[in-house]
Amino acid sequence: MQNSQGQSSAATLESRVSEQALDQLFREARTFRAWRPDPVPVTLLRKVYDLARLGPTSANSSPARFVFITTPQAKERLRPALAPLNVDKSMAAPVTVIVAWDTEFYEKLPKLFPHRDMRSLFAGKQAMIDETAMRNGSLQGAYLILAARALGLDCGPMSGFDAAKVNAEFFPDGKWKANFLCNLGYGDRSQLGPRDPRLDFDEACVVL
Repeated sequence: MQNSQGQSSAATLESRVSEQALDQLFREARTFRAWRPDPVPVTLLRKVYDLARLGPTSANSSPARFVFITTPQAKERLRPALAPLNVDKSMAAPVTVIVAWDTEFYEKLPKLFPHRDMRSLFAGKQAMIDETAMRNGSLQGAYLILAARALGLDCGPMSGFDAAKVNAEFFPDGKWKANFLCNLGYGDRSQLGPRDPRLDFDEACVVL
């Protein structure tokens, strides 16, 4: 039997990732709030980024920038910007990532998209810059989460923070801007409650 692309059903099945991988990335993965003290080496963070950077973005623009906060001193710089409910879990996590976006991402387009002059499409067009950077930077933040899970890390993404304080402390030149935060490490599953509900297909999707 062949599908509409002429591929056999067997070949299509062979191209799928394993059920174990789907469990690790989605079905068994959770948002963690409690963490084991095991450190996360920088070599592993590099591997996470090397996977995440391969995800697609508009014109390969890659506007996301990542600040991996790993030391107690850097965590203290972040503390004043955190919402009260996010302080303890962020201080306990081995790594907290500031997922940011570069307001001048288009300056790297000659390298990232050499086939065409895309830089000139963005330069001086602030609304287009902001919209493209936020949308694609958010995509890249999601790729980072999946890459981290694929490499055995647990994640705790969150938006409970004062972005203006983060920007003032970590990006005083105004070039990068914070989008969201994500704790990384090895989660304590003993502290997990039941998974929150999700919308069913018919509640969230339309097929036309």
